Amino acid sequence: MAAKANELKRGKVINHDGDLYTVTDVTRVSKGNWRSYLQVKMKSIKDGRIIDQRMSPDDRVEIQFVDTKSYQYLYRDGDSFVLMDEQTFDQIPVEGDIMGDADKFLRGNESVSVSFIDGKIVGVELPNTVELKVADTTPVVKGATATNQSKDATMETGLRVKVPPFIDIGEDLRIDTRTGEYLERAKG
Repeated sequence: MAAKANELKRGKVINHDGDLYTVTDVTRVSKGNWRSYLQVKMKSIKDGRIIDQRMSPDDRVEIQFVDTKSYQYLYRDGDSFVLMDEQTFDQIPVEGDIMGDADKFLRGNESVSVSFIDGKIVGVELPNTVELKVADTTPVVKGATATNQSKDATMETGLRVKVPPFIDIGEDLRIDTRTGEYLERAKG
């Protein structure tokens, strides 16, 4: 299935130069009045090598059909991540290089989408947003408002994000897994 390059996201499998690659990272680059482009990092399914490819947002890419199934992330076991099939409750280990930086976003019991080609795991797609608790940040400044200021916060998983100055330790925040940025306070 052909699609525009700006529709690529982490975990997608594409056919590039006759080989299958899993997209591990997509960065949009815009420099002044120059045309923007996508810097796409891909991992070869065949031999595991990683390549960087510059693409125009309008370039056509061939997205490969893969079987996808919903799994639940349970825990990390050394270099592997343990996922559980939500229908059969079978547990499978997944290599850390396939999961990418999932350990920064997942704390346990989140649903992820696992992609298979011929029974082999080729990619894992995280949920677009996750809720994480603030483990450490500078204290709230009295009278601080939501301005363009921001401060660093360390989440319970070790992820560091920029947050507004009114955020305090122990608050649950919604984080975008695609960009690693703070979105809002968690509801409820």
